[in-house]
Amino acid sequence: MVIDRRKAALLGAASALRLLLFLGFPSLPDLLTGRVEISTPVTSFKRLREGLFLYTHTLSPYDGGVFYQAPLLLPLFALIPNSAFSLFTSLLYIFLDLLCADALITIAESGESFSSRLFKSPRRDIKWDSIAIGAAYIFNPFTIATCIGRPTSVFTNCAILYAIAKAVNGKSLSSMFALALAAYLSLYPALLFPPILLLCYDQSCTRRKSVSSPFGFFLNHFAIFSASIAWFLYISYLLTGGSWEFLSSTYGVHLLLPDLTPNLGLWWYFFIEMFDSFREFFLGVFWLHLGGYVGGLCIRIRKQPLFVITSLLGIFAIFKPYPSISDTSLYFALLPLYSHIFPLMRYSFFAMATILYATLLGPAFYYLWIYAGSGNANFFYAITLVWSLGLSVVVGDSLFAVLRDEWETERPEMKGKDVRRI
Repeated sequence: MVIDRRKAALLGAASALRLLLFLGFPSLPDLLTGRVEISTPVTSFKRLREGLFLYTHTLSPYDGGVFYQAPLLLPLFALIPNSAFSLFTSLLYIFLDLLCADALITIAESGESFSSRLFKSPRRDIKWDSIAIGAAYIFNPFTIATCIGRPTSVFTNCAILYAIAKAVNGKSLSSMFALALAAYLSLYPALLFPPILLLCYDQSCTRRKSVSSPFGFFLNHFAIFSASIAWFLYISYLLTGGSWEFLSSTYGVHLLLPDLTPNLGLWWYFFIEMFDSFREFFLGVFWLHLGGYVGGLCIRIRKQPLFVITSLLGIFAIFKPYPSISDTSLYFALLPLYSHIFPLMRYSFFAMATILYATLLGPAFYYLWIYAGSGNANFFYAITLVWSLGLSVVVGDSLFAVLRDEWETERPEMKGKDVRRI
C-alpha cells in the first residue's frame, strides 16, 4: 500500500492543531458549543448530551422537546465511557474531519470538476492541487470551529462528501447508501439525490460499455436510496423501544419549525413575527423555494452535475431552516474544485469582504442583544442578512462564471470579451 506523504503530513498537522485546541484550551469546546453560529436546535452537542442522558436512563430521549437528532447517534455516544467522554468525543470529531478531508481529496483527484462526461473546460489547466484543496478545507477557521464546537452536522457533512466521492469513482451503490445516511441524519440532503444520481449515471456511462436506460438506472438507484433510508428508520424504531415518536421530533422540526432559537438562517425571525393563521402557508412557500432550485439547476447545468451539488450546498447554507457555519464550510470545501472559474467571477472581493464583516460583527451583535441588553433581535437578524447576502453573491457569481465558461466553449471567438444583455 502506497502512502502519500503529503496527504499524511496534511492530516497529521490538522490532527495536531485540533488536539492542541482541545487539550490546551479545555474551556474552548464548551464555549463554542453554546454559540448559535455553530450549534442549532437540530445539531447542538448540548442537546445531544441531554438526549443521551435520557437514553441511558431508559427514558425516551424525545420527552421534553429538547432533543431533535437522529436516534442512531445515541448508541454511538453511549459507547463512550463517562470518565473520558470529552477526550473520546474530541478524537471522534477529529477523525470525522480527517475523513471529510480524505473524501474531498478523492473528489479533487477525479478531475470531475473540470472534465466531466459532457463538458471539458477550456481552462482546465488552471486548477488547484488536491492536497491544497484538502488543506483549504481542513484549515478553514469555520471547519476548525465546527470541530471544536462538536455539532452533529459534522456527521452529515462527512456522509455527503463520501456520497460524492463514491459517485465520482463510479461506486453508485455506496454513494446512494452514504446519501441515505446523510438524509436520515438531517433530511435536507435528500434534495441532493437528483444531481448525485446524474453524477453516478455519467460515471457509469464513462466506465461501462453498456448501461441500462436512464429510467431503469433511476428506478434501481431510487430503490436502493429508499431501502437504505427505510433500514435506518427501522433500526431507529427498534432503538426507541418500538415507537415512531422520533419521526415528528427529528424530521418534523425541520419541516414545521417549532423551535425558533436564533441562528444564522432567515427563517427564525420571520416566523417569530408571523401570525399563526399564515404559518402553514409560508412554511410551504419557504420549503418550495428551497426545493425549487434542484430541478432548475439539474436541467440548466446538466453537463456538470458536481457543480450542481456544490451550488445546492451553497443554497442550503443560506436558505435551510437551521443553518450554521458547518454548512458554509462544506460549501467552501467544494468551491475550490472550480478554481478554473475564479478569474471569471466578478464580485469576489465584495463577497469575501461581506462574509468577513458579518463573521466579525455577528458575535458582537448577539452579545449586545442577549448579554449587554443594549440591542434587540433586529441587531442580530440584520447581521445574518448581511451574512446571507455575502453567501448569495458567491453562489450567484460562481453560477455566472460556470455558465460563461460553458458559453465560451461553444463560442470560443467570444473568449475574454465583454457581454451585454440587450
